[in-house]
Amino acid sequence: MTSIVVACALLLSFAAPPAFAQELTISVAISMKDAIEEVGRRFVAEQRGATLRYNFGSSGELQKQVEAGAPVDVVVFAGARQMDELEARGLLLSGSRRAFARTVLTVIKPADSTLDLAKPADFLDPRVKRIVVGNPRTVPAGQYAEESLRALGLWERVRDKLVYAENVRQALEYVARGEADAGCVYVPDARARADRVREAFRLPEDTYRPVVYPAAVVRDTRRPALARAFVDRLAGADTRTVLQRFGFDPPPPGSR
Repeated sequence: MTSIVVACALLLSFAAPPAFAQELTISVAISMKDAIEEVGRRFVAEQRGATLRYNFGSSGELQKQVEAGAPVDVVVFAGARQMDELEARGLLLSGSRRAFARTVLTVIKPADSTLDLAKPADFLDPRVKRIVVGNPRTVPAGQYAEESLRALGLWERVRDKLVYAENVRQALEYVARGEADAGCVYVPDARARADRVREAFRLPEDTYRPVVYPAAVVRDTRRPALARAFVDRLAGADTRTVLQRFGFDPPPPGSR
């Protein structure tokens, strides 16, 4: 229901002719928010007359919006699964998909926490009451966390402690406010609130799929050339420098 409401709201907001002939609507996984906004500012400075409108959320919810017909030009997800599903339904512009970044999962705790969390097995400590992860149904960070904890034999053992967030930034805020003892987020998220959270440890990278960020142009965009230019910009060398400053790494070879 939530995704349909959001999609309808987007449709209504575009009922009238756009004020800017070169406006793009970009749906972005919220974990990429800060980096995308900086890349976007540089893009607009170079593309005369272009404006960017952002729609931030979990990759799963953004996927549902596109499937419901929301007028989106570009999608940027925190996982290949959601992009694969849009591609399989023919909702992406052929040949426009590009992988441009990757990151890893980290476990955080409140900055003032006295809990000694150093490894995944420490989740079993009875003093750890609440562990926040993204909802695995719609949030890639939650899907990766579930994969990792299942591989480690911990998912069922900590299930009663789990709190589900609707996106990775919400998980970050739960920990930052002290409403959870620990949380699974991406490294750039932890850096974004370094004043309120601390990294405790990182989940073993061989226990979950690589966290790769793909971008693509939506099939029904009215501005395919500009949308392609934005996706190409994300995969460019100058953008890589920006992404690394926010804690993102280049994607593994062969990623899409």
